[in-house]
Amino acid sequence: MLAALTAFCIWGLAPLYFRAIGSVPPFEIVAHRVAWSALFLAGLVALLPSTGGFARVRGVLAQPRLVALLAFTAFLTSSNWTVFIWAIDAGRLLEASLGYFINPLVSVALGALFLGERLRPLQAVAVAIAFAGVGWRVWQLGNLPWIALYLAGTFGLYGLLRKRAPVEAASGLFIETLLVAPLALGWLGWLAHQGRLNFGSGVHTDWLLPLTGVLTAVPLMLFAVGARRLPLATVGFLQYIAPSLNFLVAVLIFREPFDTTQLVGFALIWFALALYSVDLVHAARKPR
Repeated sequence: MLAALTAFCIWGLAPLYFRAIGSVPPFEIVAHRVAWSALFLAGLVALLPSTGGFARVRGVLAQPRLVALLAFTAFLTSSNWTVFIWAIDAGRLLEASLGYFINPLVSVALGALFLGERLRPLQAVAVAIAFAGVGWRVWQLGNLPWIALYLAGTFGLYGLLRKRAPVEAASGLFIETLLVAPLALGWLGWLAHQGRLNFGSGVHTDWLLPLTGVLTAVPLMLFAVGARRLPLATVGFLQYIAPSLNFLVAVLIFREPFDTTQLVGFALIWFALALYSVDLVHAARKPR
């Protein structure tokens, strides 16, 4: 429980960290996040017996179709990070939090579409209400909440694909970061060549940018520890801690505007999540 709580709290409060390095452009932050994550995860793979070491990594790299799948999932996570960090920089954390609120319902819908998982009646109602919440926002504001939809869609699709990939969590994450590391290092090298690299320009960024690797890997490991030992219904409740903290940070600390139109949309999403959570608890209590 402590491991899972810590993971979700780190994710929920991460916007404060990214705002602290707001002087660094989002693309450079993501490049640092990839580069330092690869270095940090390489150490974990080498030191933790449970990951299978580099022998397992070499085994995965010898399978072209699996590598192609992990390359695509790496693109999903990297683009998800980029949009999330950009949203913080652009003062749109509120919309980003909406994406992570609807993500569980997107995952349920993807499971029904691609894995043949049947939606229980309450789940179907929850998904319909969530779509109504998004539809309300589009009708009132006249535009799609593309940040929320992109974050929910990419993260949901990532979960779907990783569910089908026979790769251990730490090794898989290491391979994903390894596959996009050349792009990240190339971007950082180009910025250095242009004299626009922020790393090395001051103690503040020189300490905070390498921590992006730790901020990426540690909560993922803590989440894995909690998910293996807690009931599904408990994990389902805990996962709302992160977007709830994002929401509070956006409204109370970043002072992003929050009007009645947004409140109605969020209320519909929250009601859908309440139904979804009730369904999880009911399903968990049924005898196997």
